[in-house]
This record gives sequence, structure tokens and C-alpha cells, in this order.
Amino acid sequence: MERVLFVASEGVPFVKTGGLADVIGSLPQALQAHEELEVRVMLPYYDEIGEEWQEKMEYLTTYDVHVGWRKQQAALYTLTHENCVYYFISNDYYFSRKGIYGYYDDGERFVFFSHAVITALPLIDFTPDVLHAHDWQAGLAVLLAKVMQPLPNLKTVFTIHNLKYQGLMPTDVYEDFFQMDRGHLAGMEWDGMINSLKAALFHADKITTVSPTYAEEIKEPYYGEGLHQMIRERDADVIGILNGIDTTEYHPLTDPHLPINYRTARSKKRGNRELLQEEIGFTYHPDRPLYVMVTRLVEQKGLHLVQRIIDDFLKEDIQFLVLGTGEQEFEDYFTYLEGAYPDKVKTLLTFSEQLARRIYASADFLLMPSKFEPCGLSQLIALQYRTVPIVRETGGLKDTVTAFNKETGEGNGFSFTNYNAHELLHVLDYSLEIYRDTEKWKQLIKNVNKGAYTWKESAKQYKELYKEIVSPTNQLNEQGAI
Repeated sequence: MERVLFVASEGVPFVKTGGLADVIGSLPQALQAHEELEVRVMLPYYDEIGEEWQEKMEYLTTYDVHVGWRKQQAALYTLTHENCVYYFISNDYYFSRKGIYGYYDDGERFVFFSHAVITALPLIDFTPDVLHAHDWQAGLAVLLAKVMQPLPNLKTVFTIHNLKYQGLMPTDVYEDFFQMDRGHLAGMEWDGMINSLKAALFHADKITTVSPTYAEEIKEPYYGEGLHQMIRERDADVIGILNGIDTTEYHPLTDPHLPINYRTARSKKRGNRELLQEEIGFTYHPDRPLYVMVTRLVEQKGLHLVQRIIDDFLKEDIQFLVLGTGEQEFEDYFTYLEGAYPDKVKTLLTFSEQLARRIYASADFLLMPSKFEPCGLSQLIALQYRTVPIVRETGGLKDTVTAFNKETGEGNGFSFTNYNAHELLHVLDYSLEIYRDTEKWKQLIKNVNKGAYTWKESAKQYKELYKEIVSPTNQLNEQGAI
């Protein structure tokens, strides 16, 4: 049996800011469906974690954590949720704050977390064969596992959820934060800065990304965020494994957030839409298709493309609903758009999980024209809620959405290739054409209804990856290589 310890900065149901938390909340359970695996998870103990969870935690121990020349204390707690054991590392100075990111000392906070993780390994009743770290906040744990060697034969896997965020710090903090020979700085330094993500890429035994297409894209300068050459050098150790979703948690038949539950019935989707639009003050027009965006309002999500063409598309008999918060430029623009088209556009500058679920359950189309998208979960949730995605062919969007072909009747959505506003407008017009063609629309929805968006296949790939690095000789024997 391979024992795997996930290390991450957030995880559902305890604390969430984005898709990383969904992965950490659902992938361990999918992995533990395999008898050959035992997976546990280690997270920071934030004040943001709800009291209902804090009350269930069991105190384990307090221990010293050396961050450079300073000695800090960490307290370790645990609880079991859905047959998975979670550990929480507590430190009031670093984690008793409002929110979990966005502080000037985020680098130091997650240096401490990485040190605390590695120091805790001999103290828990679990000896992992693999430490699986996620994104830059846990990236330095990969480096420290190699340098500090807390457990014999410990292997490491590092998953890139978004290469854009790298955990940069000035190099003059090296002595402050690390009790290591200066020679180790070479594996951490990038462009004159300490780069937490680069340190993980340099030291990890295997590197994964959250979709096969993104694994190839990040080897190129356009997507590589300055690290493409290094990723090319590690090419043999890089694998793209597509994210899934927890289809028990995200299921329109059982979702407690929906006023009307359904499996595939379009009439019940329309019922959800009518109730939602009445509640948010958005006039309901049963004959108009509803296009939605549930997104962070940032450039990455393709919003400049939307700005270029949305006036043209709104000449059609459609409605458009936006849910999200983000950069002021986009918040202002979508507020203006609602004012210009009050009967066709509604902008909700907030985020609520309940509201997001209700929008997925009400919409006909989800729009995701992303500039880049490592995997994307919104399109998977949309498909699960029988809503048709419209995406740009990048990263996981390309791997999960197949363009509908009106000649063959194949495909589960709509897509366009280049980051170009007119291509987006063209595919929007095409989606409306299919919507208005009753027979072709029925075929498209039939394709959507047949899809499976679980972790099942991806969990198998992770299982094989862990097996390969823990027992490489056995793997070679099984393959007949020796």
C-alpha cells in the first residue's frame, strides 16, 4: 500500500478561495477508493475555518519550528471527515487573520507552513511514502523534504494548479528563512528572486499539472510564465492529469441549494431560472436563452474579448448574467452594461456558492473564453448541471469540451481556437443558431447528459504515478523491462 500525504493551503469543506480547494476536498476520497492507497491531508489552521469544524478537531501536540534563526511554535490538530484524516497546523501569528492570502508576508507565512509540515512528519501516526504538494504555497515543502530528509525514502510529487502564481521573495531573506547551506539557493532562485514554485519544480520526483493540454502549453513561452525552459528540461517527469469534480457534491438531483431538483429535465431547469430571476430582479423571458459567466473578474478569464463584442451579441434576443468579483475595470464595465441593457443583462458583484449553484442550474450556456485555463472546474460543473459550455480551446477547457458539429451531431459544447474577439462572436452566434434548431439542440443536450465528469479515471492515473515512484523496480519487472 502506498501512503500519500497531501499538502496544500486550502481545501473544501474547511476553507476555500478557488478551484484548488475543490481538488483537495475531493481527490483524496477518490484515491482512497483504491485499496492500494491511503491518503491524508495537511492544511494550515486558519481562523477562517468554521467553528463547526474547529469544534471537532482533536489536539495532538505542540512542537518547535525553526524558520531560519527564529524558533516558532506550531500546534497540530486532526479530524476525520468522510473517511479521510486531516491535519491542521496552527500558529496564531501567521494564520489568525481575516482571509487566507493577500498579506505582505505571505512568503514568510508559507515558508513557516512548509517547515512546519516537514517537522511534523515524524510526530504523526502516519509514515507517508509520498509527499504530494500543491501550488507554490506548499512548494517549499518539496525542497525541505529533500534537504531535511525527515523520513527515509520519502518521494515527492508537485502539482501545478496555476503556473502564474509562483511565491516570489527577495533573495536577501534566504538566511532569515532557511537553515541551509547557501548552495541550495541555486535550486530556488529565479530572475534574482527566491521562487517557491521553481524550488518545487527543481526538487520534485514527479511534476503534474491539472490537464494534459496545460502540461504541454507550459513548455512554451506564451504559457510558461518564464519557467518554460525548466519545465522542458524536466519533460520526462511532467504529466498532465485532468481534474474531475465531486459528482456527489455537485449534482442537480440532490443539491440542497436548488429550489427545484432535477436530473436532466429542461422544464425543471426553467423552473429554477424563473425563481432565480424573480429573486434577483431580472425579468424572466422564457423564450430567451440565458448565457452566464460565473468567474473571477480578471483578465485571464477573457473579459477583454467579451467587452469587444458583447454589444453586438446583445442585439440578439438573449439574456446575459454575470456573477463574480475582481478587478475594478471589469466590475465597472459589467455594472455599466447592466445599466445600458437592463432587460438583457444582470451583474451580481458578489460570490456565493449557493447563488453560483442556482445559476448553473438555471442557465442554458456558460461562457468561459479564457486567455489560459490550467483545468477549469466551472465548465465541468456546468456540464453536470446540464448547461452547455462555450470555451476557448486552452488547457483543461480543450480537454473537456468538444465542439458541437451540426453535421455529425457530436460534441458537448462550443469552442474557438484563437484569443480573438471576432472568433468569440462567431461561436456565440453559432450557439444561438443551434439553440433555435430544436432537433440539433436536443442532440447537443443528449450529448451533455451522457457525460461523466468524475475523478474515477484521473485517480487511477495518480495511483499508477505513486506506484511508479515508490516501487520503480517492481514497475520495471511488471513491464518486462528487466
